[in-house]
Amino acid sequence: MTDIIRLPDELGLCLRHRREALGLSKSALAEKAGKVREVVYRLEAGEDTTVSSLLAVLAAMGLAIRLERVGLPTAEEVAARFMDDDDDVA
Repeated sequence: MTDIIRLPDELGLCLRHRREALGLSKSALAEKAGKVREVVYRLEAGEDTTVSSLLAVLAAMGLAIRLERVGLPTAEEVAARFMDDDDDVA
């Protein structure tokens, strides 16, 4: 799993997909990470939480953060982001 994540909601979506792929409920993941269930809800919703909570949840799912220099988003990434937002509006 390698995704370029630029926004909190993109991180949340990646975390949710990984949790579901592992067959974990939010409660089970929180327990495995030693955190309360609200932490998982907040992360998956792209809301603020602590860095230590993020790292604990990532570790519980067998993930780590790697920082890379990426520059500005490409035109395709920007277009895809706006298309995703339009899909949510009915």
